Amino acid sequence: MKTLFEQHGGTYTIQGDYRLPNLTVEETNTRPIGVWGQRRLHYLKHHRKVLYYNLLTSGKLNSHLADVEEQAQDLFSRLVKEHAEKEGITEQLKATDQMKWVQKMNNIRGRVIETVYSNVVFV
Repeated sequence: MKTLFEQHGGTYTIQGDYRLPNLTVEETNTRPIGVWGQRRLHYLKHHRKVLYYNLLTSGKLNSHLADVEEQAQDLFSRLVKEHAEKEGITEQLKATDQMKWVQKMNNIRGRVIETVYSNVVFV
């Protein structure tokens, strides 16, 4: 007699005395996941395990991580631009004193990374 799982097309793999169902999750999304998505994945795995497993088993994890990546990249770019304008960092400064421009931009990037990390990854 077939089980309900087998009646609906499921198959099993026998390992020792156990019959394990062959389960797969179809991957429908191939959008890239960058550093922000990887940070979100790490956070979910270690601090929000129920949400992580719900997204994983429903097949929505990669699209969630790709969405987080896009949102974080947009926020990062916008904030860097806004901070640079507020602090008067211009292309003129870049042309005249490159080292000072690099120092200021690296400072801004560091501050913005912390802001994006706390506002997008930990939500």
